[in-house]
Amino acid sequence: MQSSENKATLSFSNGAPSVELPIYKGTVGPDVIDIRKLYAQTDMFTYDPGFMSTAACQSSITYIDGDKGELLYRGYPIEQLARNCDYLETCYLLLYGELPNETQKADFTRMVSSHTMVHEQMQFFLRGFRRDAHPMAIMTGLVGAMSAFYRDSADIHNPKHREISAIRLIAKMPTLVAMAYKYTVGEPFAYPQNHLSYAGNFLRMMFATPCQEYKVNPVLEHALDRFFILHADHEQNASTSTVRLCGSSGTNPFAAIAAGVACLWGPAHGGANEAALNMLYDIQKEGGVEKIGEFIKKVKDKNSTVRLMGFGHRVYKNYDPRAKLMQETCDEVLTNLGLGNDPLFKLAKTLEKIALEDEYFVSRKLYPNVDFYSGIVQRAIGIPPTLFTAIFALARTVGWIAQLNEMIADPEYKIGRPRQLFEGSPRRDVKPLGQR
Repeated sequence: MQSSENKATLSFSNGAPSVELPIYKGTVGPDVIDIRKLYAQTDMFTYDPGFMSTAACQSSITYIDGDKGELLYRGYPIEQLARNCDYLETCYLLLYGELPNETQKADFTRMVSSHTMVHEQMQFFLRGFRRDAHPMAIMTGLVGAMSAFYRDSADIHNPKHREISAIRLIAKMPTLVAMAYKYTVGEPFAYPQNHLSYAGNFLRMMFATPCQEYKVNPVLEHALDRFFILHADHEQNASTSTVRLCGSSGTNPFAAIAAGVACLWGPAHGGANEAALNMLYDIQKEGGVEKIGEFIKKVKDKNSTVRLMGFGHRVYKNYDPRAKLMQETCDEVLTNLGLGNDPLFKLAKTLEKIALEDEYFVSRKLYPNVDFYSGIVQRAIGIPPTLFTAIFALARTVGWIAQLNEMIADPEYKIGRPRQLFEGSPRRDVKPLGQR
């Protein structure tokens, strides 16, 4: 952190002495006021539910400018990475800070490919779940269980262990997600084939069956690879913060990532793309494009429970840059599969046009986000909506690991311990049972 020449002065109306607080400047983005010594100096905490104005860490991985609609991984715009790099190059960038050269890319790809299989015993653990269990319930259990199968890399304070765990998680997450899917549909597991690309291998494990040869569609392969890149990291969101908080206790990497998976499951976070697709299904059932006007009226009605899913974002107050890229990918996939006249896609385009022109949505900066189109892309590929969030977790795993490793390597890191504003009863004495 670079210290600013300026300091913040906190003054009190009750006559208590004022306090000077250091100000630090980042490379880009808002300055931060260091309040670490505030309690010691004033006997007071700050109050910030939802961390609306609190920087909980310093990081050099991902930066978002919500007003500009800008997303950078290690300084590189997401648009350039999505168009010029593949997912494993992006993983290397997030983990090590720089894009790989040809030799580094080949070595990293070879290393990831050599870890794609999971311990055979894990399939018996998987079979303990009901077949109708939600894939995210299964994934939370499977990722956490990895610490029981890969104990030789579970020391979070050992840099070599962290690197091996990172490779294992990136390599095995597609295998685990595909296994969870195959189990719920009653099909045999497909083992990975390491000559295929990362996305191509995942598609094959998802959709290949023993009764016929499976050929990877390069358009779908590219679409899925781009989806992975767009979801690889997103600064200090709820699941990333959960991974950092969990990891701050010194727990093993697999447990910390399992905590991130559990957090991502929430409909306000990773489940948003499934919710956006379900919203389009509901409009389609009610009459499709002709009924959009009625739907929009319900959205605007403050007494209505109807919500516009896939629009707006906690951070972006402009067009989500990932949404534009996902829209391009959506067009490519639907054209390749002969679904250019897909009613859901037409419905989505109409809804997007209305939202971008209607003053109600424009004034509230409710622009389409990445979830709006990603659900349509996954549906076209053949992925069921219940699996959307598990695939999001697969893509986000590298970001979680990079953030976790950065935190552990930070000499200033401490176990997370938020404070509170207590509003319960003050101290009182327990009365004998007969006097209560």
